[in-house]
Amino acid sequence: MSLVWLVTGTSTGIGRAFIPAVLARGDKVIATSRNTSSLESLQCDNPDSVRVLPLDVTSPQDEIEKAVEQAIAVWGKVDVVVNNAGYSQVGTWEDISPEMLFACFNTNVFGAHRVTRALLPHFRQRRSGWMVFVSSLSGLVGHPMTSAYAGSKFALEGMVESLAAETAPLGLHTLLVEPGRFRTEISSSDKSPVHISEVPEYAEMSRFVRDYLRDLSGKQQGDPAKLANVVLDFVRGEGVAEGKEAPLRILLGGDALQDVKGKTERLLGSINEWEHVTTSTDFES
Repeated sequence: MSLVWLVTGTSTGIGRAFIPAVLARGDKVIATSRNTSSLESLQCDNPDSVRVLPLDVTSPQDEIEKAVEQAIAVWGKVDVVVNNAGYSQVGTWEDISPEMLFACFNTNVFGAHRVTRALLPHFRQRRSGWMVFVSSLSGLVGHPMTSAYAGSKFALEGMVESLAAETAPLGLHTLLVEPGRFRTEISSSDKSPVHISEVPEYAEMSRFVRDYLRDLSGKQQGDPAKLANVVLDFVRGEGVAEGKEAPLRILLGGDALQDVKGKTERLLGSINEWEHVTTSTDFES
């Protein structure tokens, strides 16, 4: 039986990579984006397996719910939601305004919450469903000048961990995808504008990060098509996931593995060093 996938943010990058990956497995996809003009030809070429719907994840909850109702009505169900739509701001803590911080959270956290919240009644009723969240290496490791983006992804990680605990007894599945640096437009200057600090102490770092992202764009190690296929393997129980229970989290990319291993080792070292202080604040038994 073919699955119906609802994917947000499909105009470019990782979201766009899901469309051919889903079709190659014989499944159906509802591709959503704020601007659907670049997606219309996909529906024309695949009328039986692709539907394109406009969806801005920052819209009010009632508008999201109407869009989700439309999506369910297309083939009578949605089996998998991929919360992929993302937004980034790059700047130092001092240079990121509350408005800029909110913009990151509005897409990366509140947007994923709105869409998943709208689908949960459908999943609960069917006692079936997959909720996939495209997080990031930045949801586990904070790098300089990524406080807004990393903060939003750290928040998403915690919320999704709680969601998984709440919904597993209902037969629902949750997957956090934590990519490293993948070859998408997220590193380009228009997708991730770097705010060059006017604070003298941060100016050199700002320019370094700007140049790093500029030089990285188009050269990232990660392949979005491979990422999409790994996610399909986990959801469908095929390929790398055949005969195995899917994890809550999956790191993707050699750079992500290196960074997270390094942080984990440092964290465990700190825990062990200060264990006597950690336990010293308990009441005496």
